[in-house]
Amino acid sequence: MRKGTFMELCDLLSPALRHKIRAALTVEKQVAIALWKLATPDSYRSVGNQFGVGKSSVGAAVMQVANAIKDLLISRVVTLGNVQVIMDGFAAVGFPDCGGAIDGTHIPILAPEHQAGEYINSKGYFSIVLQALVDHKGRFTNINVGWPGKVHDARIFRNFGLFQKLQEGTLFPDQKITIGDVEMPLVILGDPAYPLMPWLMKPYTGSLDSSQELFKYRLSKCRMVVECTFVCLKAHWRSLLTQLDLSEINIPTVITACCALHNLCESKGEMFMVGWEVEANRLAAGYAQPDTRAV
Repeated sequence: MRKGTFMELCDLLSPALRHKIRAALTVEKQVAIALWKLATPDSYRSVGNQFGVGKSSVGAAVMQVANAIKDLLISRVVTLGNVQVIMDGFAAVGFPDCGGAIDGTHIPILAPEHQAGEYINSKGYFSIVLQALVDHKGRFTNINVGWPGKVHDARIFRNFGLFQKLQEGTLFPDQKITIGDVEMPLVILGDPAYPLMPWLMKPYTGSLDSSQELFKYRLSKCRMVVECTFVCLKAHWRSLLTQLDLSEINIPTVITACCALHNLCESKGEMFMVGWEVEANRLAAGYAQPDTRAV
């Protein structure tokens, strides 16, 4: 990120960090250490050598900054925003009356000390699931982090606070359109792993006629934004591709912090370099995403 964005981030996090400064570590240095560790696959020792501190100081800085982001930043940057703008954005791509796209992605972790078998996904590696709703620009508007990799997307979704809000009609209040004499609620888009609901559309499967094929094409085209968002998230914050070696309590906090940083960078128009995606694809090669369509 550019210096201006970095300094703004330091100012935002300063109230939580200035009372936890370790010897000779300013707020700016704590944030710089944390960002470096989150953005690279480098070891704690390697990052410590970059900044002239011990690896324990790197670990402490990462968690202090991640907790500060969770406490002070997440509610400011991971929000729904202007629903009408989101609807217009999806409509421009081909799907009207849409408020977001949802999907899940697996973040590789080391084997947990307890109930490790619950964290082995169908691809055979240990993971934690990040399930997220994103807008038309690929910004997170709602996230759910922490379910073990063995758990199917549909089950996670039904136990996600977002599901309850959609079911009660409180996520998109007063956002409906009328087609003929039928009142249609605002919908979100998911892949075949998700349940078909009045407010959740997913693609047709099997043998389709031309109108069903068109519906599937338009839905899939708009839903791709969430998959691209996950690629961008992991390309920016490549530690998410290298088996997070943190406790089960701390891992969701770090993933949440990365989502907030993603939104911050997107809102500030920070540059995304093609080389980052190439490196992310290389790191991700050993951790193929499970096929969530298989229940």
